[in-house]
Amino acid sequence: MTAPAPTPPPAPAPAPRPPLRIVLCDDERMVRTALRVILEAEADMEVVGEAATGAEAVPLVRSLAPDVVLMDVRMPEIDGIRATGQILATMAEPPRIVVVTTFENDAYVYDALRAGAVGFLLKRADPDELIGAVRLVARGDSLLFPAAVRSLAAAHTAGAPPAAAAWVARLTEREADVLRLMATGLSNHEMSERLGVGPQTVKTHVAAVLTKTGSRDRTQAVIAAYEGGFIMKKG
Repeated sequence: MTAPAPTPPPAPAPAPRPPLRIVLCDDERMVRTALRVILEAEADMEVVGEAATGAEAVPLVRSLAPDVVLMDVRMPEIDGIRATGQILATMAEPPRIVVVTTFENDAYVYDALRAGAVGFLLKRADPDELIGAVRLVARGDSLLFPAAVRSLAAAHTAGAPPAAAAWVARLTEREADVLRLMATGLSNHEMSERLGVGPQTVKTHVAAVLTKTGSRDRTQAVIAAYEGGFIMKKG
């Protein structure tokens, strides 16, 4: 009688992922405290630093190299727009920066997105929205609100429609389709289903769009689509 084969040892459990490292930048201590309490209640998040001004935020973020920065758009000394630009220009692997504002139609928000922020949150956002936004941007997605971006773009470039940018003519037909869908806020998975192609194909097209528009991320590509006349603005 053949002896039964030995039972293989169980596979080792995957190592737990380290928590997302977050820096809070806001000139109001109460706001920072509220954000810290909400975020640190989550097992996968850790607030590693706080700054009260943009001048404090830039060196702090450089030294801590967090995953995500929540950046108040209006701060003394250096505002959130300049701080965002300086951080992204001087770090080889910069964090994902989300600007925080009081008003959705704040012109500062548009400038921060153009500077490289991946999205924005309103200070009145509820805890679930805040937590979801941090996780979303940490995994590489952009926090896009299509209606808000369209409205901000319309206000920023009011007047005659812009002439088409040179990169528009270099887009393939499928890349143009992808950019239009990006502007509606669809994820790669949703675009894959809409276009009937695989997720990797969509990822390849998104990368090509970013390269041709000279964009750091999806948010900047959508802004370029409006400013470059690729997508006609509506108020």
